[in-house]
Amino acid sequence: MPIIINKTVVYINFTFRLEPMQSYSVSFSSGTVAYYPDSSLNELPQVAATQQTILLVDEKVLSAYGDKLKLYKTIPMHSGESHKTLQTAETIIKDLIRQEVQRNSMLIGVGGGVVTDITGFIASTYMRGTRVGFVPTTLLGMIDAAIGGKNGVNIGLHKNMMGTIRQPEFILYDTSLLGTLQDTEWSNGFAEIIKYALLFDAQLFEELNTHNIDHYQQNKAALQLLIARCVALKNKIVQADEQEKDERKLLNFGHTAGHALENMYHLPHGHAVGLGMIVACDLSINTKSLNPDIKQQLIGLLKRYHLPTHLEINPKEVMQVLVMDKKRQTNVIDYILLNGVGNAVIQRLSFDTIQRSLETFAHGSHH
Repeated sequence: MPIIINKTVVYINFTFRLEPMQSYSVSFSSGTVAYYPDSSLNELPQVAATQQTILLVDEKVLSAYGDKLKLYKTIPMHSGESHKTLQTAETIIKDLIRQEVQRNSMLIGVGGGVVTDITGFIASTYMRGTRVGFVPTTLLGMIDAAIGGKNGVNIGLHKNMMGTIRQPEFILYDTSLLGTLQDTEWSNGFAEIIKYALLFDAQLFEELNTHNIDHYQQNKAALQLLIARCVALKNKIVQADEQEKDERKLLNFGHTAGHALENMYHLPHGHAVGLGMIVACDLSINTKSLNPDIKQQLIGLLKRYHLPTHLEINPKEVMQVLVMDKKRQTNVIDYILLNGVGNAVIQRLSFDTIQRSLETFAHGSHH
């Protein structure tokens, strides 16, 4: 698949073999991650010793599954972007100091993307680095947030403005944990799955159009295969560009506007990314001659997976947050656009061009 980066064409082969539902490892420039794709929370002690290990656990997960974690010391955490802050990290680090947690200890994040992001951030910085592993408990965490080594905290309205890239030692998957998720969390995950399909996998885009959330909730094999497919796609990109100098930027599709909308209007992450993808399609239509039918297909797919397609926004205020995006360079931002389904491009756009599309979105009809 050709990827154009600043007018340079880069070819990446996205043909991959889905791993069987047994443990396997993926190597990156900074380390190797062990994957346990068809596992159970009960098997965690076989992966991580109970001694010198601290679990940072979403308080709701701890309440529901605490009996399966009783062999470990645990620190409960709040979920939600409002808690993804330096203050939260400092509070947890003070707790680690109080418990005399050493540099050779392991921290394990058990929860959604906020929990694993903060756990990874703390593990990267506490005593200049401790071992870390993840047990994602949301669909979004399983297919995106826990993968790739990115972690960090928000600074005010600015998403992930402070963080590091550091791979976990392992990621353990227990899809039975998804059984207690609210509908919003399922939709959040599917926003990122739709993103993968638009970027890299036209066949997956068609598959999503023939199914719905109920299908994957009721069919464990289909769900596991879907997760494995997304994990493989993300790992392929991260292996090619772990530090996000080139190809990995593609994974920001829908996120540039999405992050601004998420923090300004207190939206669930997937809801914001879905809206951000619509903005990106508007930009693609105006600058890359994207077929408008693809935008309409995206809107239909977002609705199919219970994601919003319209939001009342103030374009100027959104732009004020967006211009502080990590991908900005002076008066331009590297934006992820589409030439078509499965054909993505990285292009630098001016602030004026982006604001015009935000205004189009604000006044458009996406219902």
